[in-house]
Amino acid sequence: MTLIQQIKEQVRSIAGTVVGYRRHLHAHPELSFNEFETSAFIKVRLDEFGISWQTMARTGVVALIQGSQPSNKVVALRADMDALPITEANIVDYRSRNSGVMHACGHDGHTASLLGTAILLQAFRHQYAGTVKLIFQPAEEVLPGGAGMMIEEGVLEDPKPGVILGQHVSPSIASGKVGIRKGKFMASMDEIRVTIKGRGGHGAQPHQNLDPVMMAAQMLVGLQQVVSRMANPTLPTVLSFGKIIANGSINVIPDEVYLEGTFRTVDEKWRSEAHSRMKTMAAGLVESMGGTCDFNIVRGYPFLINNEPLTEDVTLYAEEYLGRENIESVDTWMAAEDFARYSQLVPSCFYLLGVGNKEKGITSSLHTPTFDLDEDALVVSTGLMTYIALRQLGNNSSPDYKL
Repeated sequence: MTLIQQIKEQVRSIAGTVVGYRRHLHAHPELSFNEFETSAFIKVRLDEFGISWQTMARTGVVALIQGSQPSNKVVALRADMDALPITEANIVDYRSRNSGVMHACGHDGHTASLLGTAILLQAFRHQYAGTVKLIFQPAEEVLPGGAGMMIEEGVLEDPKPGVILGQHVSPSIASGKVGIRKGKFMASMDEIRVTIKGRGGHGAQPHQNLDPVMMAAQMLVGLQQVVSRMANPTLPTVLSFGKIIANGSINVIPDEVYLEGTFRTVDEKWRSEAHSRMKTMAAGLVESMGGTCDFNIVRGYPFLINNEPLTEDVTLYAEEYLGRENIESVDTWMAAEDFARYSQLVPSCFYLLGVGNKEKGITSSLHTPTFDLDEDALVVSTGLMTYIALRQLGNNSSPDYKL
């Protein structure tokens, strides 16, 4: 029996268990940096598997599985654990029991899948050499992010992984398939908070006021020049504002306007330059209309880069395990992921797991109240990550991947 056949046989035997893990986690979601029950659940499962673990970054869990044969090779596998402040609209048995909190980004699936992979890697440990480091990471959804905290606490040391792998569910890809892109894959992410101050008054007497609403409107339009006229057209760049608070009324011009937005790109030099240009332009536009502008940028996650030689190998392994017809080449995704912090320090590959199924009505996007995943995809994710890890550990001809 080949390794693939062995893994697929084992995956089928634990499929119900992994789905059970996912449903428990889905029903008990916890927000970033508060994943205490989730962490405890993971630790109990690892104890049952006979895998040693340690706590990191308050609620994070790091575990090691040692192959029975000696080797210095170390492969790290990462899953995030946190949920979102969303009220679930799905009517299912495993619906969230925590009011206003939901696993709407699939992190329950990521964690359940990695627990399933842990079962398999522990079962196969007599067949491989080296070490697998399991990283159950908190707080991917909010800055400063759990990855940075875990890195500061030494998650990439003792032992130091040669590569790190991660996955993210994608409802736009059919269940049974995965999406992979080498090179720059996901965007950096910065949070923008702006307060524009003018002088409010009666809406019928605008000449006596300094209207911050009009200042904000001019600023919003003007700042898009950064994307359309200052960014290299070949360089993906996004600037979006999703929150504007004026707190005036039909006939009341407010004293100030508050805005929140995000800036994203895939180049660190341009990122810094764009920050400077946005601040200069915003201040100039607002001051020319008599107001003041406090333009604050909180620097978030860097862009995520998939190491090209490693990703080529991972693509090959995925083709071996799933068949070439089930591997999709995907575009740059302008969402952000704090897995990017690992990718800046260790050769990395982060791929997309298809979880959509139109026949089952599973089509909702991430971060929506009706998001769900086709649980058949957990069979794919659990087995594939196991196979990639074992192929990586057993590939004596693999290069010493460089950043």
